[in-house]
Amino acid sequence: MLYTLTAQAQYEEDIKRSRFLALAAPVSSAEEALAFFSQHSVPEATHNCWAYRIADQYRFNDDGEPGGTAGRPILQAIDGQACDKVAVLVIRWFGGTKLGTGGLIRAYGGVAAQCLRLADKQEIVEEVEVRCHCPYADIDLLRSRLPQFEARVLQEEFGVEGVVWQLRVATHQQDALRSALINLSSGQVQFLDD
Repeated sequence: MLYTLTAQAQYEEDIKRSRFLALAAPVSSAEEALAFFSQHSVPEATHNCWAYRIADQYRFNDDGEPGGTAGRPILQAIDGQACDKVAVLVIRWFGGTKLGTGGLIRAYGGVAAQCLRLADKQEIVEEVEVRCHCPYADIDLLRSRLPQFEARVLQEEFGVEGVVWQLRVATHQQDALRSALINLSSGQVQFLDD
């Protein structure tokens, strides 16, 4: 099960006199993640390190910290918290005490993980689109049953004999929806993507 954030989140912690501020946000594209980093980076800070994951697509940046000590631990925190479609920026203000390689990995990964732990999350539900033709006589009955399958009408095309619906439904509800619509219409609903 994967989760995404419902809103932007932040968490701040001081580690050996360095201040770390983690900001996390839901994102749906790489461009959106990069825009989030650009908008929230603090030029006066010592480092603005980040990572994002969107399905199989991911990137991370150490922003001057030793290679693999900042961006990769942030990405591992995203994966460790079972998050997807998420961008995390960790801003560091150096406090004068060097943390060493292990200390940096723990600091960046730990602050990012805590930020995600405290954030409001929702489960990501995989959805599919389904097209079906419904006779006019059955439209009201079938439309009233769509919510019980968490199905939404994306588009309607009215024709001579009925309507063609473009529906979005959770993948795990797809077969049950098909069966219900066929049964409720006495076999009159036709699925156009079969």
